[in-house]
Amino acid sequence: MGNTILKVENIQKYYGNKGNITKAIDHISFEVKEGEFIGIMGASGSGKTTLLNCVSTIDSVTSGKIYIDNSDITKLKGGKLADFRREKLGFIFQQFNLLDTLTAYENIAMALSIMGVSVKEIQKRVAEVAKILDIEAVLAKYPYEMSGGQQQRVAAARAMVTNPSMILADEPTGALDSRSARMLLSQLKKLNEEKEATILMVTHDSYSASYCKRILFIKDGKIFQELVRGQENRKEFYGKILEVVSLLGGEQDDDM
Repeated sequence: MGNTILKVENIQKYYGNKGNITKAIDHISFEVKEGEFIGIMGASGSGKTTLLNCVSTIDSVTSGKIYIDNSDITKLKGGKLADFRREKLGFIFQQFNLLDTLTAYENIAMALSIMGVSVKEIQKRVAEVAKILDIEAVLAKYPYEMSGGQQQRVAAARAMVTNPSMILADEPTGALDSRSARMLLSQLKKLNEEKEATILMVTHDSYSASYCKRILFIKDGKIFQELVRGQENRKEFYGKILEVVSLLGGEQDDDM
């Protein structure tokens, strides 16, 4: 494991006003090292998505600090925040968010074009990430010509191609059938192992979580438990995850 990429220090997030305050995050602290593949699990309303939104700078914390690559992102504003997000973070959403009028290649290359990367370097990077994610055959296609699984892998390539410090994935298998979901998770694992990509993934699904190396379970805005995979195989780890999930009060929809 390399350096600490993400440091979350005693963050809180409140919604509402004095008469009616909801504590979405209640004093959460943790660190993520370079090259980790971390899952964040919890029931609906546990605070896991709010946590991801605060780390991804989509939402701001009420108190506490979040450091990414030693920058305190809670202090960044406006243009500096936008630059930071573009250069340091890669996003994979449940809905693929591809641009319909662009081919897969153009969707992946766009962030690099904005950053002023040379055409030759763009071609090299897109080819490299397309190979790992097994989407070389769809690079010339438009989103409507691809399956959901292919679209999500194109979205993963787009998140990865800028070599971000961290990839943030919010329920990335949520809109996929189980075969496509398995394929995407295998490719994310490959990205993590071959490119040492640091991945933080929110999921409610135990099967998806079993691909991670470490899992933080969130309950009522707090860290309820942490599981580290260590030397266990995925099946053994999956069993342990199910045990914690049953303590948390079951899954929302475990159909995989």
